[in-house]
Amino acid sequence: MYQAADLDPGLLSDWHEERGYVEIRVARGTKAQEFIPSLNETLRDFIKHGTWFQLWDGEIVSSEHPENPICLTFKPSPFQPAPLVDVREHQGFVDLYVSPAATIDEIVPILNASIEELLAGGQWFQLWRGEIVTMDSPGFMAA
Repeated sequence: MYQAADLDPGLLSDWHEERGYVEIRVARGTKAQEFIPSLNETLRDFIKHGTWFQLWDGEIVSSEHPENPICLTFKPSPFQPAPLVDVREHQGFVDLYVSPAATIDEIVPILNASIEELLAGGQWFQLWRGEIVTMDSPGFMAA
């Protein structure tokens, strides 16, 4: 779940993970061109320390996959006019294109719906303390 939040001064993004849940917080009111660099660094940290995996054509992809490590990257949309959110997925890679002029507050509702749809595809799972957690697991909290 992405969330526009009141963060400490100077902090533009952070993350927190629990069983069946990840919260990515971005400083309320910031525009995409302001938060993208910080958010991408936050996502790299999440992937490095988090416990999420992708099942792609029968292969398990993780942050340590030798050829296609999981990489979540926010990018400014190249389209004019730009949609608020456009998500593209391929083995190990998720590119999240956002409107450069939009604020995180505007982006979050559409982004969370897009992430929920991505997770509902059945290709993503969390390994939480030895338990495989999917969208169908009891207690799973989707975006």
